[in-house]
Amino acid sequence: MRNFIKVGAVCAGLFMSTALYAQVKIGLTLSTTGPAASLGIPEQNTAALLPKEIGGQKVQYIILNDASDTSVAVKNTHKLISEDNVDAIIGSTITTNSLAMVNIVGQAGTPMISVAASKHIVSPMDANRHWVYKTVQNDSLLTSTALKHMADNGVKTVGYIGFADGYGDSWLEELNKNAPTYGIKIVANERYGRNDSSVTGNVLKAMTAKPDAIFIGASGTPAALPQKTLIERGYKGKIYQTQGAANQDFLRVCGKDCEGTFIAVGPVLVASQLPDTHPAKKVALDYIKHYEDKYGKGSVSPFGAHVWDAGRLLERAIPIAVKKAKPGTKEFRAALRDALESTKDLDVANGVMNMTPEDHAGFDARAVAMIRIENGKWILAATK
Repeated sequence: MRNFIKVGAVCAGLFMSTALYAQVKIGLTLSTTGPAASLGIPEQNTAALLPKEIGGQKVQYIILNDASDTSVAVKNTHKLISEDNVDAIIGSTITTNSLAMVNIVGQAGTPMISVAASKHIVSPMDANRHWVYKTVQNDSLLTSTALKHMADNGVKTVGYIGFADGYGDSWLEELNKNAPTYGIKIVANERYGRNDSSVTGNVLKAMTAKPDAIFIGASGTPAALPQKTLIERGYKGKIYQTQGAANQDFLRVCGKDCEGTFIAVGPVLVASQLPDTHPAKKVALDYIKHYEDKYGKGSVSPFGAHVWDAGRLLERAIPIAVKKAKPGTKEFRAALRDALESTKDLDVANGVMNMTPEDHAGFDARAVAMIRIENGKWILAATK
């Protein structure tokens, strides 16, 4: 009997040791090639900076490229869940891909943290979105900030030129919904494809309406095409871009034609210009230091910060979840989902996160900064 008890105690100890040091698997599907590569590459770079141990658990990151292609993002999601048995998924980079992933992760009961913009990724809440979170400010919050800036600066009419996909749809929806609140009228709606080589016809039609400003609902380097065409065709009004254009590749491709552009973005892009009292400043500067130490000065991108913030969410949630279940099990995934939803007052590189059962983005006005491009640099814009 004594030997049996001894063997049993050893086995119990081995089980406890295995549970204590079980590996957490995090899958990522990111757009590191294709039209959204300028967003996905810094996200992949940032994934290399995420902690390899959290709450006593080893963490493995499995990174897949979805090539900015929705069908590939769907395939990657299935693989990560069914073959790699991941405990959570980060991604995808773009709205259309993330939207396509929602039902898959929901039905599988696997938490997902999107790094794309559309509020429809997490709203309206339903059984599948119950499992989905995001670290990008909702486009509704960013659009309202841009519209207020327009109104404060005398804009009465706006023309829209955006992607002919879910990303473009979402920004146009928010413009139409919120513009009347600020006394602004949408007078043109033109759409183009991410891979289009010319938008001259779209630009000329938009300019015919003589809008005070043009809002470009696009992301990555393809966002530069309508902007450059507008300048070439002599447009003199204000130009606004979405935060999907807030990266160095956009500046490189757009060149002098992006001078004076306004963008509502996350504060990480102008972290050094924020007041010391801003809750995101310390985290943002820490992220920038880590990124630039590895990839070079001036290389940081706000898109990478979305993955960094996903990492911070997991750093908060994994130690809570592991107290309830072992990684690699459906019980752990459920506990992790619940822990993510309980996130409160978490300072991240782009603001402060407070999740609720109905809000899986959790950002408020502290997550937005209005910037202006001046001499090829991001400058915190004066606001009224």
